Order: sequence, then C-alpha cells, then structure tokens
Amino acid sequence: MKNKYSVILGNLGNTCDRFCKSYKDNPSTLEMLSQAVKIPHVEGIELVGTWDIGPDNVKEMKKRFADYGVQCVSIIPDVFGDKAYGKGTLTSSDPAVRQKTQDYLRQMSEVALEMNCGILNMWMAQDGYDYLLTTDYDQKREWLKEGTARLAKEFPTLKFALEYKPKEPRNFSFHARMSDTILAAKETECPNVGVTIDTGHGFVAGENVAEAIVLAKRAGDLLFHMHFNDNHGAWDDDMIVGSVHSTVYVDLIYWLKKTGYAGWLSMDQYPYRENAVDAIAESIEWVRRFEAIVDDHFDEIDRLVKLNDAVATSRFMRKALFG
Repeated sequence: MKNKYSVILGNLGNTCDRFCKSYKDNPSTLEMLSQAVKIPHVEGIELVGTWDIGPDNVKEMKKRFADYGVQCVSIIPDVFGDKAYGKGTLTSSDPAVRQKTQDYLRQMSEVALEMNCGILNMWMAQDGYDYLLTTDYDQKREWLKEGTARLAKEFPTLKFALEYKPKEPRNFSFHARMSDTILAAKETECPNVGVTIDTGHGFVAGENVAEAIVLAKRAGDLLFHMHFNDNHGAWDDDMIVGSVHSTVYVDLIYWLKKTGYAGWLSMDQYPYRENAVDAIAESIEWVRRFEAIVDDHFDEIDRLVKLNDAVATSRFMRKALFG
C-alpha cells in the first residue's frame, strides 16, 4: 500500500518562539501553499483555522487546492492562540467561553466539510492546568467529553482526532498520553472520535510510540492521524525526522504497517532557522528511508520481534542503517 505524505502549512512560515518574534520573513498563506506543493511526495496539506482558513476564504482555498491537485488532509482549529482560551476552551469554568469554543469548532467542522476534508485535528492545547488544588479534574473532563461528543454527533461524517501532548502551553494537559486520550475518545461513545499521534509529543511524554500505536489498535482502530517530527525528549523541539531517533522510527513504522494504518503521514515541524522547504523535504526522505527498511525486511523484523534477542536486533539495525 502506497503511503500518503502531507505537511502542516504553517510549518513553512511560523518562525516565532518565546524569545524572537520571527527568525525569518514569514510568507503569506498563499505563498506557503505554493511552496508546500513543490515539496517532493507531498500530496496533502493540513490547515490551521484562523491562520490559514475560515469561512471568509474557504472557497478560494478550495479552488487553490483543486488547481494544485492536493488534498486538504485536516483542519486544525485554532483553540490555542486566542487569549479568551487562556484558562481552557471546552473545559473553561466560564460557560460563555465553552460556548464560544463550541461555536468555533462547529464553524471549523463546516469548513472541513466544504474543503472535502475528512479530519478535524483537535489539539486542545489550553485544556489543562498549571497549579495544584485549582482544578476540578472530574468536572473539566466531563465538559471536555460532552463538548467533543456534541460535535461528533452533529458531524457524523467527520473524524475528530484528539491530538495529545503532556504539557505546553499548560503544565498538565488533559489529553496527555495515548492511554488517557483513548479513554477520552471512548467516553464520548462516538465511533468518529479517535486519536492523533504526534511522534514528538510521544517522545516528550516518555512513550514508546510503537506501543502507543498498538494501544490505539487494540482500543478499536482509534489511530486516525499521524504527525512526524523529532526531538531530544525534553521538549517539543519539532526537529527534522531522524535527526535524533532511528530505531524508534523503524519500530513505529513497522507497527503502523503491522496494525494496518492507512491514514496520512504528515510532517509537523517548525524550522525556525532552517530553510523550511528543505527541512520538511528532508523529514519526508527520512520517513521514506525508514519505510524502505521496514518494507524490505518486514519478515526479518517480524522474526526479530518474536526472537526477543537485543543483540540480534542491534546487529540488524546497524546493517540496515549503515550497511
């Protein structure tokens, strides 16, 4: 089965961090789109709501996508960049903010349908907490469940993929790791609510991402989407795939194939200082290299997994990577 590669559009232009407003001149949305479609093997684009798309430009973006012959892979609602969401979105203690969030997510769902996009990628970044003895964990998780379920039932043809991350911008996120995110998805009792794995988020969470893939499979094929990047394990550095990890990627790609994942492989990194097109292209080439190792040696990897011999696995990886 041919794998499908995509990129989050903002990766080509969002170059600010806590210390510098921009390390490069940020291109416009349309300029980023013209660059993204030139990256080898890219067939799909993810758009961030408000940054890239909304009701005011959805028709134009739909035409641009058609002209370029690319697919809108997902819409990522911007429920993280508005100061109104500083203490939560669907989990805010303020009912007016919860309603504002619900209305906005509904609007983005309609935009997704207009773009012929099958996934609303929900990174609920502000839904968490910072201080102890300040949060009713049970009540806020209930609000999160209710809001997600309401949306999923209203738009049954859309998939709602909950993207987890242990921290940032909050110190603790309600969708923090695969297990609690599976619980959040299943509590909605909606078959169109599942999970997005961001490899870097999993690394920061201390997860073995390959095992997280298996957990999602065992929970009922709940892995809806994949984001690829790399980091050093302490922070969501959003680096080039393969710049830190190698065996980890072979392992997780093996399990993606083993579990029958048929979704997109989307690059999600922020090359603040590097040439964005080149850095994203490099990530895709690394993913393709890891895929080739798995495809060419699938039966051998299958045997190694069953053999449970660390030395034999090490010998295989050394030869696969370096000859």
